[in-house]
Amino acid sequence: MQKERLYIYDTTLRDGQQTQGVQFSIDEKMAITRSLDGLGVDYIEGGWPGANPVDSELFERKEKTKAIFTAFGMTKRSGRSAANDEILSAVLNSGTSAVCLVGKSHDFHVEKALGISLDENLTNISNSISHLVDNKREVIFDAEHFFDGFKDNPDYAVQTLKSALDAGAKWVVLCDTNGGSLPNEIRKIVEDVINYGIAGDCLGIHAHNDTENAVANTLAAIDAGVRQIQGTLNGLGERCGNANLTSIIPTLLLKQPYKDRFETGISMSSLSSLTRISRQLDDIINRIPLKQAPYVGASAFAHKAGLHASAIIKDPTTYEHIDPSLTGNSRIIPVSNQAGQSNLVSRLKEAGLSVKKNDPAIGRILEIVKEREAVGYSFDTAQASFELLARRELGELPTFFEVKRYRVTVERRKNKYNKLVSLSEAVVVVKVDDEKKLSASESMDEVGSDRGPVNALSKALTKDLGSYQKLINDIKLVDFKVRITQGGTEAVTRVVIDSEDKNGVRWSTVGVSPNIVDASFEALLDAINWKLVRDTNTKRKFVITH
Repeated sequence: MQKERLYIYDTTLRDGQQTQGVQFSIDEKMAITRSLDGLGVDYIEGGWPGANPVDSELFERKEKTKAIFTAFGMTKRSGRSAANDEILSAVLNSGTSAVCLVGKSHDFHVEKALGISLDENLTNISNSISHLVDNKREVIFDAEHFFDGFKDNPDYAVQTLKSALDAGAKWVVLCDTNGGSLPNEIRKIVEDVINYGIAGDCLGIHAHNDTENAVANTLAAIDAGVRQIQGTLNGLGERCGNANLTSIIPTLLLKQPYKDRFETGISMSSLSSLTRISRQLDDIINRIPLKQAPYVGASAFAHKAGLHASAIIKDPTTYEHIDPSLTGNSRIIPVSNQAGQSNLVSRLKEAGLSVKKNDPAIGRILEIVKEREAVGYSFDTAQASFELLARRELGELPTFFEVKRYRVTVERRKNKYNKLVSLSEAVVVVKVDDEKKLSASESMDEVGSDRGPVNALSKALTKDLGSYQKLINDIKLVDFKVRITQGGTEAVTRVVIDSEDKNGVRWSTVGVSPNIVDASFEALLDAINWKLVRDTNTKRKFVITH
């Protein structure tokens, strides 16, 4: 059976940038473009030409892509011709072979928001698209508020689509702009649209996630007949976001009936880059990756319960719906106070430690884990710290350096401009290579802001570790989480630090103390020691930990 073609349209650079707090630089847009093109999407929507300097520069650079690079705009305004509308001129001048125009399809918005007649809106749609088609552009029409419009006035909503198609549009995209529709509504309305005489192979879907149904709505639309899918990486987008292509793409490639019925421009080999691309985007926008994200999250294939871990060891399909490597992810069997021996043996094996199931050390390690978690530690979120604990108990943890003492001071004062400022300074003394080394550092960054005592400690600790220095130069702290685990006078602080190296490998470590600085320092020490264990142990079977 010949597969039907589905076309993936990515709008991360435009609709994704409408996420609160997100603003891409030109270099960041270029990096995302290259990743999307490598993934194999069919269309990459660059943004609004002329709307801002970054978008304008992006189109001026004309990055060569296999994907169809697409400019975004809107239908012409009333009172002027298409040829004299500056927005249409901007998308034409962008030089892209394809243009996506948004236009009104809901009669309420036409009359209230635009303040024009329904017929005039149809004329604006038709004239805008025919003008672009006459200039040799492939045109995609995004029918804004289509589903709400269809519910109120189906005949008019469909008229907007027919006006676009009659004018030469290649695609008409049904937009759930407010994100309030549900899957059963989406499927029924798409079926109704096709029954109106609109062919499914020129229909697209653009769903927003305001009811947490954008992915489900997209799949419902595919089931009903649409053949273009619009969305964003990691579900970025205005308000609650857009349909998440990071979930939709692997579903289409790996799940029935989609995998046997449809094909996309994305290969199985490029699918394996999905986790990396997802985390690259989070890194660009300075957002912590969602651990529970389907397919690509750090916890997507984490098996904490002992019963699950035992079964996973025998056959991963017992508790995994796909092989995690298909999306570039990895399996994690964390160890915690709920762990059984199966979890522990599996985790030690991943770390390159060969321990038999009846080894007495297993019982000792489990007891230590339970004792420490009882006073505030959390090893299922800090697997690197667990590995160091296990190695220490098994006698397989080398001593790379010894911290003899450290001191942190925080000064808060008014500067010469009578502005209140703070400065943290740290001194660390370590013994490494049989030599004592004293390192000092302050927490001031390149723009003159105090980054706090933990930052000063980290900089001092990693300043000079002798022969090991070259192995830790690429460590950077990417996340810092603090939690008070008990209340009142018995309160203790748990600090979890996520670190990353130049290869994008991340690992998590934990420290616990009544003193937040001391807890932070413990987590920092573990982060460095785990990196040194990994990079000095060539026999170790390395897996990414989180």
